[in-house]
Amino acid sequence: MAKPGRERQQGRASADALHDGLVVASHGRHCLVETPEGERRICHPRGKKSQAVVGDRVRWQASEDEGTIEQVVPRRNLFYRQDDIRTKSFAANLDHVLILIAAEPEFSEHQLARALIAAEAERITPIIALNKSDLVEPFERAWRKLAPYRRMHHGVLPLSLKASGEVDHASLTQRLAGKTTLVLGPSGAGKSTLINLLVPGATALTGEISQALNSGKHTTTSTTWYWVDTARSTALIDSPGFQEFGLNHIAPMQLAGLMPDIAEHAGDCKFYNCTHLHEPGCGVIAHVESAANDGPISASRYKIYGDLFAELSETRY
Repeated sequence: MAKPGRERQQGRASADALHDGLVVASHGRHCLVETPEGERRICHPRGKKSQAVVGDRVRWQASEDEGTIEQVVPRRNLFYRQDDIRTKSFAANLDHVLILIAAEPEFSEHQLARALIAAEAERITPIIALNKSDLVEPFERAWRKLAPYRRMHHGVLPLSLKASGEVDHASLTQRLAGKTTLVLGPSGAGKSTLINLLVPGATALTGEISQALNSGKHTTTSTTWYWVDTARSTALIDSPGFQEFGLNHIAPMQLAGLMPDIAEHAGDCKFYNCTHLHEPGCGVIAHVESAANDGPISASRYKIYGDLFAELSETRY
């Protein structure tokens, strides 16, 4: 029989031990951390600044009924946006960013391009999905608008989440199997429909998590991790924040390398420090489509490049 003093020492040692965990939800300074056994506990970061985001692997220490995050394990990547005011981190350690847009309401190509650039900067594979293929004419217009993206290496996945849910469920499950995927999309694109299709009961689970984190009405502003399968090998992360997508963390001269259609021809330029905006002998300008030239770089994509280059230059000078 152990002596009382030894029992107290063992209890303290158990409390002091660091445990492995996965951040599956966050709100303010509160995080919900999941253990390898699937148990979940509210944890707080050590110190004043919260550094853990959904998808982080952490080392945490137990207290009475909560815990303290002592260490964030080094990340593979971090998907985030940055504007003049603040930096918003979406999630860490991602395999995919699935950008869901729809035939209606009409999507912003600028916002799409920004999200793709942010993914490319962190070497995260993007998936563009176009929803509402059952709306024939709007879908055809949107499909044509996405022609430059269909030519790029990531392509575009057609969906009709409400009209052909079973077919879409099968194709998405196959594509996302064994991966961690952040789902982004503007209001009305069908993001909630997609998540509920792949994770039945997700809405109820979100409510439970929100209540646990005491976020109440802020449910829709919190980032949440969902397991798609019982083996816990495939995950979806739902996060808001597609409307405003600052890229202030990207230097202007980095931009061309993060847009695959432009990067493909950037090595053909006469000058090594070419901005691809006005220089003679520019390999990019020579490949931009025009009335006289059916080039592989669309005029709309080149305009987005020019607009972003100007915007990112202004933020620095």
